Amino acid sequence: MAFFRSLSRLSPLSRSNPRKHFSPIFPLSAAFVSDAGAAEAVGSGVAAAGLSGLGPTRSTEKPRVLVLGTGWAGCRLMKEIDTRLYDVVCVSPRNHMVFTPLLASTCVGTLEFRSVAEPIGRIQPAISTAPGSYFFLAKCTGVDPEAHTVECETVTDGVKDSLEPWKFKVSYDKLVVASGAEASTFGIHGVKDHAIFLREVHHAQEIRRKLLLNLMLSDVPGISEEEKKRLLHCVVVGGGPTGVEFSGELSDFIIRDVHERYSHVKDYIRVTLIEASEILSSFDVRLRQYAISQLTKSGVRLVNGIVKDVQSEKLILNNGEEVPYGLLVWSTGVGPSPLVLSLPFSKSPGGRIGVDEWLRVPSSPDVFAIGDCSGFIESTGKPTLPALAQVAERQGKYLAKLLNRIGKAGGGHANSTANVELGDPFVYKHLGSMATVGRYKALVDLRQSKEAKGLSLAGFVSWFIWRSAYLTRVISWRNRFYVAINWLTTFVFGRDISRI
Repeated sequence: MAFFRSLSRLSPLSRSNPRKHFSPIFPLSAAFVSDAGAAEAVGSGVAAAGLSGLGPTRSTEKPRVLVLGTGWAGCRLMKEIDTRLYDVVCVSPRNHMVFTPLLASTCVGTLEFRSVAEPIGRIQPAISTAPGSYFFLAKCTGVDPEAHTVECETVTDGVKDSLEPWKFKVSYDKLVVASGAEASTFGIHGVKDHAIFLREVHHAQEIRRKLLLNLMLSDVPGISEEEKKRLLHCVVVGGGPTGVEFSGELSDFIIRDVHERYSHVKDYIRVTLIEASEILSSFDVRLRQYAISQLTKSGVRLVNGIVKDVQSEKLILNNGEEVPYGLLVWSTGVGPSPLVLSLPFSKSPGGRIGVDEWLRVPSSPDVFAIGDCSGFIESTGKPTLPALAQVAERQGKYLAKLLNRIGKAGGGHANSTANVELGDPFVYKHLGSMATVGRYKALVDLRQSKEAKGLSLAGFVSWFIWRSAYLTRVISWRNRFYVAINWLTTFVFGRDISRI
């Protein structure tokens, strides 16, 4: 008990508002240690496991929705959920949402990084202000659906002199797994060690820094011709929308900025896009042909092949060809993360968490899964939905409405939804796909499926639609302003090539 009292003295702010100032940084929050009786009542389930954290909610308190992840699905759910009905707790290794369709633009300086990132506190203000809602910078390490608890561990990103990772538990009434997926490497040797993925802001930052570093190193006296060609060879693996958009942005950067500001090396820099089958395979055939034509015109070399091995300065294709590179960006789709594979839930085809038509995990009525980490179980007869932002966003919006309906019917607390009418199941309707292929050129495919007929556009009009659509879809008015100003300054002054 003396140990508990000493911990409560660490944070005087905690005593003034104990529930709001809980933080996993401290071994135990004052909410659980300032009063021994209250600590025993509220946190008994957690304490029994030897970890501190948030204990079960009382029947007189608002039920707690625990959201794992801050991607499109989780953030849309948190934005739409009624905080008068629920306390919201979010656990994620990042404290922001990334507007991924514009992430490629940040790699070459068309947009600044903060323009595509929105803090969670702006998406759901209750996390910053409500006494029972929190955001924890941590990763989930396990789920116990029987005890309604989630095991977590803080993340520090390797920051020097930071605290050691602290483990804690959070009890939930409703759990929403929206932890996303991870980039697929197909078990190819060397990919994780030498390639850069393009899924997070820090990936874009790494790409930008390495690209500019290679440009500057290639201009140093004494660099051989062969090494200069290698340093300035940018290889993109994966011909999906992300790979094509990054290749287009990179080629435009080379034409508009590198040729002007790095004239000594302008003839050495080149881009190669490697795809095993067809680029933009989900798009209309005419649009694919247009994309190939535009990328080729802008200097992108298209290679049809399969990567067999990745080394520090070259990759090897299945035909034995060796491709030296200075920058390697890997964009070949996604697959289930180790966390998703380890969770004690049934899986859908492909290894995702299996859900029914209402996005519930059948074996655990209070657990839901949305976004790239989830897929329909076989008994539903529905195919696994593609790992797209619009799928995740639509699922988040649907589940928020479902949880609001459950909360209003009195089923918000754990094990209390048996007699609640759930309403219509989730139905996904594809709205179309868009991708840019360089300056003033883009593709817009409004078909609902590959087999369906619909409007397909390419060229300047499509580029205008692409920019207009994404500007209106950017997360907040703050970010819309940032994006619009970035586009304007890039148009007038060119891209910022400072290596910061």
